[in-house]
Amino acid sequence: MQNLVHRLKVAWAERAIALKALSFAMIGVVNTAIDFSIFWTANQLLGWRLVPANVIAWVTAVSFSYAMNSFITFGPESGRVLRWRDYATFVASGVAGMVASTATLVALSYVLPVVAAKLISILVSFVVNFSLSHFVVFKSREQQRS
Repeated sequence: MQNLVHRLKVAWAERAIALKALSFAMIGVVNTAIDFSIFWTANQLLGWRLVPANVIAWVTAVSFSYAMNSFITFGPESGRVLRWRDYATFVASGVAGMVASTATLVALSYVLPVVAAKLISILVSFVVNFSLSHFVVFKSREQQRS
């Protein structure tokens, strides 16, 4: 057991990609609750169409996601400091995830219930968002200098 704990500490200190993905996913669970709650309220309770409801949900959730991932998942890369420029880059890269999510939502809404389509669209956006966050937005300072 101590060996496992030690290996996890070393992996966390080295910021292994699997642990980053796990951290990103855990923050994503909360982010998903924010996204889904706002989407459901706008679409079902306020009667907004799918695309505007999805976009407003995403804009709110992406702000939360940037802050949490800057401090936790990509803390060493960001210096645990929130910067407007980094936020803009995070949001810009997140547009790809939002587009993938919205396209998936709309396409699947023709063959699945909206709830199922929304949940699948969230999974699609996770893959796109984590990849862009890891390889573009929060790349290590050494990679940024090259």
